[in-house]
Amino acid sequence: MFSSFIPPRRVAIGDAATFVGTTPRAIRHYHQIGLLPEPERGSDDRRRYGYDEMTRLLWIRRMADAGIALDDIRDAFTFAPDATHSDNDSAVDVARILDRLEESLVARQAEIEQQRTAVQRMRAQGSRLGVLSDVVSDRLADLPEDALRQDDLDTLLVTERIFGAPVASVQASRFIALATHPDLREDSDRINAAEEALDDSVAIDDPRVAEVAADRHAFETALRTVIESAGLAQADHARLDTWDEAHPAAADTGASRGSTTLAEAVRMMPYDFSPARWRCMELALELDLAETT
Repeated sequence: MFSSFIPPRRVAIGDAATFVGTTPRAIRHYHQIGLLPEPERGSDDRRRYGYDEMTRLLWIRRMADAGIALDDIRDAFTFAPDATHSDNDSAVDVARILDRLEESLVARQAEIEQQRTAVQRMRAQGSRLGVLSDVVSDRLADLPEDALRQDDLDTLLVTERIFGAPVASVQASRFIALATHPDLREDSDRINAAEEALDDSVAIDDPRVAEVAADRHAFETALRTVIESAGLAQADHARLDTWDEAHPAAADTGASRGSTTLAEAVRMMPYDFSPARWRCMELALELDLAETT
């Protein structure tokens, strides 16, 4: 017996979106980018979608769900009225797009795995320590809980950005020594406070500038002695040699992360130091150089 129910020949955009599993806004976007031709409009001047449009929408939805970009879908399914673009041509286009998509997915999978490893490291070592590269965080993982200060981690993070992970891993020896020698940490705090006191109210030729520089030099000398006696310095040299052998291109370029050069990275990092404090740092460096020459 013939059913009295007869499906509509054309449906409104809302019904089309519901059937396909998308939204009217998405369908309008398909029209705007030329992915789906504008359908006929009804007497109320609203879009009406027939069988051909609905099947096209289903294909678009299925391919988009697979991760294919809308531009690629549009290029692959350009339905020309002549014979210059055959069904076989379309199949070749789709195959080519799928090849690119698979390559992209493989790359994304590797990136996701790296992110997953980073998250696991952050959970195991603590969120802030784990944010540092594993080259650095692994060196600090055995320190007692709360042995590292936020300023220590901030410094390592900046060093990683400017000079790279291997240099930051060497700098980690400094914070290992400070974390395991309370007397050195106390001296470090005292000298840091003295340097911070060299604010804009202090002239660069003020005697305190040279005094603090001498204290800084003496402290750095004592710190290096502790690092060397603990065998950390020798391990640092070996670590850098191993890194250079494994990354010869990075060692030759002298560039920082990405396309930013070392000099550019240094200039980009702001330090709110007064002229007196900069002069203090210069004097301390001069004392270090005089001692090594």
